[in-house]
Amino acid sequence: MTDTILIPTPARPAAAETVPVVDISAGGPTATPIQQAMDLTRAHGPAFRRRLHEHQVLFVSSLDLVTELADETRFAKGISKVLDHVREFAGDGLFTAYNDEPNWAKAHDILMPAFALGSMRTYHPAMLRVARRVIESWDRRAAEGTAADVADDMTRMTLDTIGLAGFGFDFDSFGRATPHPFVEAMVRCLEWSMKRIGRAPGADHTEADREFERDSAYLASVVDEVIAARTESGDTSVDDLLGLMLGARHPGDGTTLDAANIRNQVITFLIAGHETTSGTLSFALYHLLKDPTALRLVQREADELWGDTPDPEPSFEDIGKLRFTRQVLSETLRLWPTAAAFTRQAREDTLLGGRVPLAAGDLVTVLTPMLHRDPAWGDNPELFDPARFTPEAEAARSPHAYKPFGTGERACIGRQFALHEATMLLALLAHRYRFVDADDYRLRIKETLTLKPEGFTLSLVPRTPADRALNRLAFPGTAATA
Repeated sequence: MTDTILIPTPARPAAAETVPVVDISAGGPTATPIQQAMDLTRAHGPAFRRRLHEHQVLFVSSLDLVTELADETRFAKGISKVLDHVREFAGDGLFTAYNDEPNWAKAHDILMPAFALGSMRTYHPAMLRVARRVIESWDRRAAEGTAADVADDMTRMTLDTIGLAGFGFDFDSFGRATPHPFVEAMVRCLEWSMKRIGRAPGADHTEADREFERDSAYLASVVDEVIAARTESGDTSVDDLLGLMLGARHPGDGTTLDAANIRNQVITFLIAGHETTSGTLSFALYHLLKDPTALRLVQREADELWGDTPDPEPSFEDIGKLRFTRQVLSETLRLWPTAAAFTRQAREDTLLGGRVPLAAGDLVTVLTPMLHRDPAWGDNPELFDPARFTPEAEAARSPHAYKPFGTGERACIGRQFALHEATMLLALLAHRYRFVDADDYRLRIKETLTLKPEGFTLSLVPRTPADRALNRLAFPGTAATA
């Protein structure tokens, strides 16, 4: 961990308790700021201020403090310094818009129907179409005896899914030997946003900024291509995200989204709609690889639905029956929420937890992985245990203990989209393959604002009817009730 220096906290009101201020400037910026903040939480407790040069962030992670921060009457979404940097290529998209920007409320109201139950049914065929691409690729790898690069393939899958389902545009990621250039430019833009906050005062970053400008311009050009493909097709339907952006009118005032905002929304959804979901699937496959019992239960659940059918055609209704598979994803998001922090802003002067004074407009960042390791989760919060998400366990737990999609009205609008595609793909892969840990992989996490396993490969062996029969003998009950 980067060397840290505790420095005195400025004088506070008598009623307030000071929180540690940890200056990490001497060690410079780190490539893993979330993991560094997790280590600082373990060392200094669930509320501390991290200083890096002139920037200071108040991190919190305890259930009691997050419960207060979730109170919409006292706090709203805050745009952190890092998100301010993301605004330089995502503008006033839903994720990066300020609360008082008119385009946030307008876009939110216009796009909400895109995430209703009926729309999920509409997206299901495109999701299944892309899932088939993953399976075709993995079948070739299994036949060749080569391992799958999990994060790379999950990124290809989720980019194609949001492209097809959301915008009617095919990135054809599995038809390329290397990732689509959009992904590479996006990752560099996210890294630029993350690293910019740690720049030493006075240093020359001209070349990095020029590269960012090139990448940002390329992202915009790809989005312009996506929009042009739709408008030139003459398709005026409003059945998907792009259709709503181009044609739907606000239910209140009848206005539509302006062209600049449409571009910002498409960039936002292309990034947020695939980058976090691909990380979640990658972490889920890692945990199933390391937990044979959980893997067998996921396989048993899929086998009950699809039997020995080599190429099942999951219906929309099937995905809701994959309850244990969904628990695996929920537990994965507990341990490694791929969007690992969210920021709240005080609406007025207040005292957080009765001890941390905040002025109106002050920002507080919730470190979600450490909230998800709060003592409320029991004695072994580092243990992967999907049983934490049975209906009974969820009902007994505070709703503020689990925040992988943020909180309040600014929580992730696409969470049901992401969970539907992830649940279906995870079940299809577990139904078709045995996962082999040929390289004895040890988890390493790469950070580019979002989190992903780094260097994670998976060897594959096709499952057989005999394998499924043995699994039924080992787990005769349904996975959801086991």
